[in-house]
Amino acid sequence: MKTIFKTMFVAAAVIMTAGCGSKASKQTETAEVVVADPTVSVAQVFVREVPQEAVYTSTVQAYVKNNIAPQMAGRITKINVEIGDFVKEGQVLAEIDKAQLLQAQLQLQNQEVELQRLKSLYEEGGLSQSDYDAIQLQYNVLKTQVDNLLENTILRSPINGVVSARNYDVGDMYAMSMPLFTVEQIVPVKLLIGVSETDYSKVKKGDSVTVTADALPEKVFYGKINRIYPTVDPATRTFTVEVKIDNTYKTLRPGMFARATVNFGSNNNVVIPDVAVVKQQGSGERFVYVLNEDNTVTYKKVVLGRRMGAEYEVLEGLQDGDKIVVGGQIRLKDGVKVIVNE
Repeated sequence: MKTIFKTMFVAAAVIMTAGCGSKASKQTETAEVVVADPTVSVAQVFVREVPQEAVYTSTVQAYVKNNIAPQMAGRITKINVEIGDFVKEGQVLAEIDKAQLLQAQLQLQNQEVELQRLKSLYEEGGLSQSDYDAIQLQYNVLKTQVDNLLENTILRSPINGVVSARNYDVGDMYAMSMPLFTVEQIVPVKLLIGVSETDYSKVKKGDSVTVTADALPEKVFYGKINRIYPTVDPATRTFTVEVKIDNTYKTLRPGMFARATVNFGSNNNVVIPDVAVVKQQGSGERFVYVLNEDNTVTYKKVVLGRRMGAEYEVLEGLQDGDKIVVGGQIRLKDGVKVIVNE
């Protein structure tokens, strides 16, 4: 019996010793765990010339758009052009019934003959100045009426352009509800773009503009700022700028979607990769980690300017030659020492 108790005591002691040894071993292992410094990728940044460009979307418009219509109702007797035809300034587009015009022209001829007869009588002293002036006035009024009828009976194009709409056929009675034709001048064309009010002072009449159109992906067009509207739209906080494009070959057409790139000159500022920028949660502020000489990092606020592909212009916060973290920012905090991945 004593032998049995002795054996059990020894076994228990062994187990306790093994347990204590295991616990001590774990404590030793825990004490030996060391958190390594985070490893980061770094890039040196420099001041560069940064083009100050902005891209605006717009729709191509005719430089001039005229609705052609007579001032009075009448039957259309002749139409000379169709939609898509290019016309010259002064070209006859259509004719309206000439009955009123012919009647007025006959009256004018008679009035002209009568005026010549009374002029001779006036010069011989047989007619007073006031009577002659009254006859002269009647003639001038009638001539104005004839000229007006002529203008509204024989319809001419006031510009060089293309016919973009025809709303009546020969034989229709023009009822003054819509124009007979629409003629649009497409040499040149124009764009109206909305420029932010912060760029108002940068825009100058005559500035060059580069234009591309989605319908013509391989072509680039060049224009100039032709007109700057004087007021800012309170809803959009933008002001309208008119861009004139020569469009010599009539390639751009009204209605095309276009992008206009306006160059405001250039600035010399630090340029950084976009992967270096850290956005602070809950705010619109941007930061970067700057590497110090002792391999610690400083969390630094930056003010960004224009984006250029995968890079940002920095307006404030960095100096020429600074080294910034471009990879491995997840574990970083201000003042942390890092290992630079060469």
